[in-house]
Amino acid sequence: MKKILTIGRYFKSKFGQRVRKIPISLEGFTCPNIDGNVAKGGCIYCRNESFSPSIVKISSSTMPIQMNFKITQNPILDKQIAQLKEQFNWHSQFHKEKFEIRKYMVYFQSYTNTYAPFDTLQQLYKVALSLPNVIGMSIGTRVDCVEDKVLDLLADYVKEGKEIWLEYGIQSVHDETLKATNRGHSTAGMEELFKKTRQRGIKLCAHLIYGLPNETHQMMIHSLQTILKWGIDGLKIHPLYVVEDTHLAKLYKSGNYTPIELNEYADLIVKSLQIIPTDIVIQRVSAGAHDETLLAPKWCFDKNIQMRYLRDKLRTVGIEY
Repeated sequence: MKKILTIGRYFKSKFGQRVRKIPISLEGFTCPNIDGNVAKGGCIYCRNESFSPSIVKISSSTMPIQMNFKITQNPILDKQIAQLKEQFNWHSQFHKEKFEIRKYMVYFQSYTNTYAPFDTLQQLYKVALSLPNVIGMSIGTRVDCVEDKVLDLLADYVKEGKEIWLEYGIQSVHDETLKATNRGHSTAGMEELFKKTRQRGIKLCAHLIYGLPNETHQMMIHSLQTILKWGIDGLKIHPLYVVEDTHLAKLYKSGNYTPIELNEYADLIVKSLQIIPTDIVIQRVSAGAHDETLLAPKWCFDKNIQMRYLRDKLRTVGIEY
């Protein structure tokens, strides 16, 4: 039986104990395809509230500033630091009391967490790494929002013995898909960025989405094969699901988008895990929304159901997840 190197097994092997990623979402952060720098409206499927339990819900009328590369001063930095500490303390205490977990990774999850002035990032990362029992950080971002000086800063943390991951939302390597989903960038420069990231000792986790509009199974597997060729340390694969208040929801309601079925998604995961090398950390193969905003597919409402089905499928081909 081939045993998959899950993120839990990876942490247990490296640190000798369980490590919990603490999701952090900070006021002011955004994405360049939301704020108009490269596009408007964000990705057609994106509603950040459905991805992060820590997202700070603030109306646009009360949000004093949005992060980007161009602002020279950040008047809400102290507020962001307070939010970081508050969210970390709540989550870490919960996992300590309920699961006896004593080590943590700070996971900057929602929006693009390198899309901000360098001084802001430097301060937030410094605070994150100083929090009790934190062994490192995982930073969610886009391939068009990582400057070399940020890579160099993260490389310094690696040299200090910190566990540093950059999570790149690739989603697909097909430019027609990236355009159709309003990503605001193409595949140009992705392979070079992967190389620069890993050369600095920063671990790289790529995100792929299966079930994007107009993609065939062959296209999805091709995206996986491509990023494997580029070189990765970890991988997240998500099924695409439809939530309210997104452009994808309009496509779905008008009959112009059909969600992926559980059995075909499971077949794709089986095929994927058969070709992924055993030293690559599989951080997740499921996703969903657990509230009334989920429109389809309904099997994405309960990730436990997903995982039971996927594990059963994987065992039939000799894979233990």
